Amino acid sequence: MTRLEAIRPAPPPSAAAEAIKEAIAACYQCGTCSATCPTAFAMDYSPRALWRLVELGQTDELLKSNTFWMCTACYSCTVRCPREIPISETMRQLREQFIDGEVGPLPGPLTGMLDALASTRNIANEPQETRLIWSDNLPERPPQLEKRQAEVLYFIGCVGALFPQTYAVPQSFVQILGQAGVDYAVLGGEEWCCGYPVYGAGRKERLKELAEHNCARLAETGAKMLVTTCPSCYYTWHHLYPEVLGHPVPAEVKHSTEFLAQLIADGRLKLGPVEEIVTYHDPCDLGRKSGVFEAPRQVLNSIPGLVFREMAQHGENSLCCGGGGDIAMYAGDVSADVAQRRMRQALATEAKTIVSACQQCKRTLADGARKARIRMRSIDITELVWQSIQNAQAGVELAAAAAPAKPKAGKPKKWGEAEKTVEGSS
Repeated sequence: MTRLEAIRPAPPPSAAAEAIKEAIAACYQCGTCSATCPTAFAMDYSPRALWRLVELGQTDELLKSNTFWMCTACYSCTVRCPREIPISETMRQLREQFIDGEVGPLPGPLTGMLDALASTRNIANEPQETRLIWSDNLPERPPQLEKRQAEVLYFIGCVGALFPQTYAVPQSFVQILGQAGVDYAVLGGEEWCCGYPVYGAGRKERLKELAEHNCARLAETGAKMLVTTCPSCYYTWHHLYPEVLGHPVPAEVKHSTEFLAQLIADGRLKLGPVEEIVTYHDPCDLGRKSGVFEAPRQVLNSIPGLVFREMAQHGENSLCCGGGGDIAMYAGDVSADVAQRRMRQALATEAKTIVSACQQCKRTLADGARKARIRMRSIDITELVWQSIQNAQAGVELAAAAAPAKPKAGKPKKWGEAEKTVEGSS
């Protein structure tokens, strides 16, 4: 007798369970979701088996599963599903059903994160007054950090503002904005968490309060545009806030890569050479979930001397870094396993640096490189652009082309043997 056959009939399903069952009604058990899921190895039921439990109405067994807690919300299953089922969202709804049904305690420190956000308005449980602590190490504190009215509002996000490993992201970005002469402001202690972590944890009802506060502070600045270096903040402002508020947010929302690409195209930034080989990691919230693929590549290809190589999985097919869906908080070993796989893909490109456009990806990939013993830097694209600007200011020029070396005699090829080619930049 199989495990599924041994399950007894369940009581009548709740309205939430019925909604989930309706969402996956088109599933014909092809297994694409299981095959593409980066964390399926850590799940007690594969995604396909989970949907079978839903179809059978086995709510009790379903909610005892760890499968929906192991989901990184990377959307890989969603974009590949041949039946166009919103699988990632259904996983999140299962978290809601788990909490609403008081099935059991939340995984690991997730409760602590939710409590911290409720009391301090950030996921780090730090005083809001410290949200600009990253600026203490700048050579000169930009006066824009004290402004309350501006054309552009820079929304920094909890990870960039409060986690030391990613301080370099806002540090680089505000210096870039200064070089471009952008009229910008920040919210400082008035910036609350965007709310994406609570949304992903299954507490969607808490999102509206955060959205109302942040939108009110945005309106007070008079900014016509909001720019953020965090893809999760971008996704929340761009997609979730209009949904929970019932109306558009009071400004155009852009990710920093889109804004940087426009500044470069307008000639507002002078870029100097950075002569190294890099590869780019597409953040899930920015790429698959928001469709921003070209802007970061435009930025990379604008830097003189930079050799950019794509990984085997890139763009819509990019592998998750392993840090999404809150699982890094309570399943660090699972998160690290995925990050190590991604870093091995990066290693295959022979790049010296992996570039992302997400503070969380930077942290997770750096941890993956360390645990996999891969000597490769993990940086944000804003750091790379600032390095390029600094090189331009220092008068750094592209290295003179070396004289071609005299070719050495090689052993004769066998009949039909293909010539080895060297991978070029894209």
